[in-house]
Amino acid sequence: MGNISSNISAFQSLHIVMLGLDSAGKTTVLYRLKFNEFVNTVPTIGFNTEKIKLSNGTAKGISCHFWDVGGQEKLRPLWKSYSRCTDGIIYVVDSVDVDRLEEAKTELHKVTKFAENQGTPLLVIANKQDLPKSLPVTEIEKQLALPELSPSTTYHVQPACAIIGEGLTEGMDKLYEMILKRRKSLKQKKK
Repeated sequence: MGNISSNISAFQSLHIVMLGLDSAGKTTVLYRLKFNEFVNTVPTIGFNTEKIKLSNGTAKGISCHFWDVGGQEKLRPLWKSYSRCTDGIIYVVDSVDVDRLEEAKTELHKVTKFAENQGTPLLVIANKQDLPKSLPVTEIEKQLALPELSPSTTYHVQPACAIIGEGLTEGMDKLYEMILKRRKSLKQKKK
């Protein structure tokens, strides 16, 4: 891990796409990362985009260009366009909305199967962990059938509460580590 700071200059800005069903908390995550405070949001029709310099954890100082894409059913076909050639995918899941986990699983598997997304690091944010009846991370992983993703897709499931920011720094650190590892692997394959 001591080599991270030397890797920072290798890529000034990471391209990260944030996906998930509507009302999962994507925009709340985005603005918690940007302002480090809760911002009351409205449903995203289309997308939000922000350049954010991460301010905590081992990824501190890394600039990320986030694309937060609306999760309504009619917008999901656009996910393919936004996720192409991205450095990482953040998939936000409402840990309490058990009735929609099958739908969340279907949409996640569609995105990760696109040829352009093969091997793209995936951070699943199990949001709303502060609420009663939220599913534990192990159950979210099982319900989303994450072990069934392509073997080239590395992933991490991070319990979080976007409203207070709990778990987001740790999640971004994991995503950054996975991105570094993938870039190193791709660089070695080219040799």
